[in-house]
Amino acid sequence: MKIEQKEKGCQWSKKCGGCSYQGMPYEKQCRIKQRTVEELLKGICKVKPIMAMEEPYYYRNKAHAVFDRDRKGKIIAGIYQEGTHKVVPVEGCVIEDETCSAVIATVKRLLPSFKIKVYDEDTGYGLLRHVLVRKSFANNQLMVVLVTASPVFPSKNHFVKALREVHPDITTVVQNVNGRQTSAVLGQKENILYGKGYIEDVLCGFTFRISSRAFYQVNPVQTEKLYNKAMELAEFKGGEMVLDAYCGVGTIGLIASRYCRQVVGVELNPEAVKDALFNRSRNKAENVRIFQGDASEVMLDLAADGQRFDVVFMDPPRSGSTEEFITAVADSGVKRVIYISCNPQTLARDLQIFGKMGYRPNEAWPVDMFPWTDAVETVVALDRKKT
Repeated sequence: MKIEQKEKGCQWSKKCGGCSYQGMPYEKQCRIKQRTVEELLKGICKVKPIMAMEEPYYYRNKAHAVFDRDRKGKIIAGIYQEGTHKVVPVEGCVIEDETCSAVIATVKRLLPSFKIKVYDEDTGYGLLRHVLVRKSFANNQLMVVLVTASPVFPSKNHFVKALREVHPDITTVVQNVNGRQTSAVLGQKENILYGKGYIEDVLCGFTFRISSRAFYQVNPVQTEKLYNKAMELAEFKGGEMVLDAYCGVGTIGLIASRYCRQVVGVELNPEAVKDALFNRSRNKAENVRIFQGDASEVMLDLAADGQRFDVVFMDPPRSGSTEEFITAVADSGVKRVIYISCNPQTLARDLQIFGKMGYRPNEAWPVDMFPWTDAVETVVALDRKKT
């Protein structure tokens, strides 16, 4: 693997803690991630060479800033220092899209002129808590989410107008209300201040709606590599019944729908289900069905009704899957499983459980979705052993 990168330094990396590999040559980062996956999956399956980025900077299509005041009372925007609630001011993060970072800087600059106070966690006083910016790289659309402690937002229309005068690419602005004393960024109530309340992005030839609270991969360049590899490993013939567990806004299932007979997507988050249903209609994917609920329960209910699946795609959270879901896969007689993991530790654990259930992993493909961090994504194909 030969990767040559001229390093872009980051003056906040030591305090921020978000990029644990800052200051390390990119080639070395990829070697470490490759070795990590190989060591964890040793004796389980073969590990292919990691798929690295050609340009591992400014790749994140989502930026998030916490707003606070420093000791002198000056407004700052940044992220929590690792393991604390102390805000480290950050300007121009080298892994976030530059336009997203510029929008956050403009919000910070506009606050005093509109007399908008930033939220104080200790006193509970103030309005603005966080700002999220999401960008569609394909369509150049921008969503700005202003997270406030109260639904009352004085001069909100004028504030949005001033923000859009500086950044006319902003296509929607959403006020998210989070009045709870919680570490969660987003609350449940939202008001659309401008636009449709969502943006649309294109991935692997499909258009996807992205709302403020829906999960969507933050690195579109590497996501296409990851999903294309997942489709390749599925080895579709055209007549398969497919389950997309943990389907989110429906990305994997919709992409798979062009290669198989039918896809069933299952998602627990109701907001993501709304987006998945919209995306199915938007892409005219008539062979896709979406269910809200627990993936293992839905699979077993469908199996009881005589529904069988040939291929299951699973993309669980960092905590991995559950033994209940893996057992449901085995009990349903699924022939092939495509496991997409964002945590090689829980991946190794789950592959061992799959092995006890009669599944054999063929090969693992690491993908560097998050350069300058220690995170690595991996996709694995498993086949049911013949008895």
